[in-house]
Amino acid sequence: MTRDGPGESFRVALASLAALAISQGIGRFAFTPILPMMQQDAGLSVSEGGWLASANYAGYLVGALWAVRLRLSARAAIRAALVVIGASTLAMALHDGFLPWLALRALAGVASAWVLVFVSAWSLERLAALEGLPLGGVVYAGVGAGIVVAGVACLVLMNLHASSSAAWSGLGFVALAATAFIWTIFGSGGAPRPAPPRDGVRPPDFWLLVLCYGAYGFGYIIPATFLPVMAKAIVPDPMLFGWAWPVFGLAAVTSTLLAQRARRSLRGVWAASHLVMAAGVVVPLVLPGLAGIIVAALCVGGTFVVITQVGLQEARAVAGEHARSLIAAMTSAFALGQILGPIAVAALAQATGGFSGALLLAAALLVASALALLRR
Repeated sequence: MTRDGPGESFRVALASLAALAISQGIGRFAFTPILPMMQQDAGLSVSEGGWLASANYAGYLVGALWAVRLRLSARAAIRAALVVIGASTLAMALHDGFLPWLALRALAGVASAWVLVFVSAWSLERLAALEGLPLGGVVYAGVGAGIVVAGVACLVLMNLHASSSAAWSGLGFVALAATAFIWTIFGSGGAPRPAPPRDGVRPPDFWLLVLCYGAYGFGYIIPATFLPVMAKAIVPDPMLFGWAWPVFGLAAVTSTLLAQRARRSLRGVWAASHLVMAAGVVVPLVLPGLAGIIVAALCVGGTFVVITQVGLQEARAVAGEHARSLIAAMTSAFALGQILGPIAVAALAQATGGFSGALLLAAALLVASALALLRR
């Protein structure tokens, strides 16, 4: 077993954290804090915002399914995907039109999925060789860290009355600069990954876990996409409503690191996280003002990465050596839920003029799935 000291383990973990921060914080979720700015200066409607978000999540679904069968080294896949994320983010500032924006957000979604899949495989393999697996929580804290960076950057730009184009170009340059900084660390990607064998055995709880994970994708994506928009509708001062997204990211970072120490039932933690998330989804409806938005950010941000961790661990515990097909089905259901969530918001917001219907629907699905998880 290779042992290059703790320094190398930290290099691997921090480089992986940075890659996930780029792919998730910028490639996937930068649109969330920029959406109020695009509404302000580009006249983007809530319905159009929902379609742009869904284009990104559709790309993420395609990228996740593609990565499973992709015969490419981790080094090449990670580097190429990070460059695509930076370039497509920068291009959002250079093109002015709804159709180009749809294509760019879909492309960023594909690349974000590649980074998540290949960085996960590469980092866990490297950390295992270096006896640094306890740093796995640091790797996945990159999701929340990227959200914090994007949120704070947009908060500053809103306070300076900058345009949404400035936000896209600034985050694009940040992504490309960070990619250049960690480029050499991903220098040993290994041989191309062979296509995995087909997995035909289904455990008794196959569809239960798939549907519950899909409900999670639908439930979290609505506040994850529209929290800053809801906050702006309540408090017009960007220095106040703009804090909703950084708080969301900080909650994700903290909960991810704490979850590494959890020793309780995986399914129990999963169900409890769904209930906390459901409370966060509906709290803006019962707690008026910015306080409700911040509580929602804490509840949803504090559970959405944890559910990913424990959900996939539960899949392995249930299916054992046949877990591959279950994890693939759960990931597909999650991505489909992400696509349907913003579309539901767009449809219900157009029909009712607000977010209430979509939030109640998301909360109901989360509660129902939590109860189903607790009934073995």
